Amino acid sequence: MKMNIRIFENEEDLNATGAGLIASLLQTKPRAVLGLATGSSPVGIYKQLITLYQKGLVSFSQASSFNLDEYVGLPTEHRESYRSFMNEQLFNHIDMDLARTLVPDGQAADLEQECNSYEQRLDDRGPVDLQLLGIGHNGHIGFNEPGTELTGRTHVVDLKDETRKANARFFDSLEEVPAQAITMGVGTILKAKQILLIARGEEKAEIIREAFTGPITTACPASLLQCHPNVVVLLDRAAGRLVR
Repeated sequence: MKMNIRIFENEEDLNATGAGLIASLLQTKPRAVLGLATGSSPVGIYKQLITLYQKGLVSFSQASSFNLDEYVGLPTEHRESYRSFMNEQLFNHIDMDLARTLVPDGQAADLEQECNSYEQRLDDRGPVDLQLLGIGHNGHIGFNEPGTELTGRTHVVDLKDETRKANARFFDSLEEVPAQAITMGVGTILKAKQILLIARGEEKAEIIREAFTGPITTACPASLLQCHPNVVVLLDRAAGRLVR
């Protein structure tokens, strides 16, 4: 299947396009279920969505959301918890009911039960209408790390050293980066009606080429997106230089 890959000359156009896809969905389906992501890739899109909301062009009042993942062991109020990230980058600035913004509980006493419960809530409220994704340097989506096999459903994952090192820039030291996370599985991600993947920067160029023009393999989890019928990939010039 030919991927719908768009390469942008400037960040403003990339962010506006991504935000426009989400806003258009909400305008036609106010009760849409959004799958949301953290990290640096979606921040500009969230800023654009806040601007659209402030201008009265979009409302989130009837929508609900599920986040891809959360670190295990970080308090919700920790500045690097994904709940804190989402509140600060989006939820605190729009009219979405916080009770309908779901993030896995990385402090749950029974992590396996939390994973099962999260998956059940996805089944009950889903399918996700639009799932926003970034991509890791090793091809992970959510926190689904490369391996000989992948878990389909929401699960606890041991984070690879390279993933922890990549995320250490957000913490005071590498030792503070959690060793585990709860993540939607690849099967769960692929249930979404539409997937919107964002990547920026020269350091993502090689993994983008591998994920979207190479073979489908669990060694590059993002390559499984080639099996999905409705994927939009938005790249800046640097990230897209090898897929022109």
